[in-house]
Amino acid sequence: MPLTFIDTKKLPKTSTGAGEFVEVLNETLCGARNVTGSVRWLKAGERFAPNVVDKHQLIYFMDGKCRITLDSQDYDVEKGAGIYLGPSETAAITPAGGGSVKLFHLIVPQTPKVG
Repeated sequence: MPLTFIDTKKLPKTSTGAGEFVEVLNETLCGARNVTGSVRWLKAGERFAPNVVDKHQLIYFMDGKCRITLDSQDYDVEKGAGIYLGPSETAAITPAGGGSVKLFHLIVPQTPKVG
């Protein structure tokens, strides 16, 4: 299988009410049929709450400090932290102290139960 190099700086960003993001892993870019990955940037005052989906989600904090609200509990986290969301779970992420945050968001399907 050949290697695929993706120059993320050349990919178009999408602006939303929940910051900007760019998909860096999907079927179109590299043939990934069951997984998507995106990089997201949040500025002060923006809030990102991943959609509730029947999949697993991992959000890794690449830069900055932020607050995560999960099950009505607040957690202050910074670069290097991560959060796992199981199927049907969500959280709210907001940058801390008027700063910004950069996130990597990975979404993968549930694996079928065997046996």
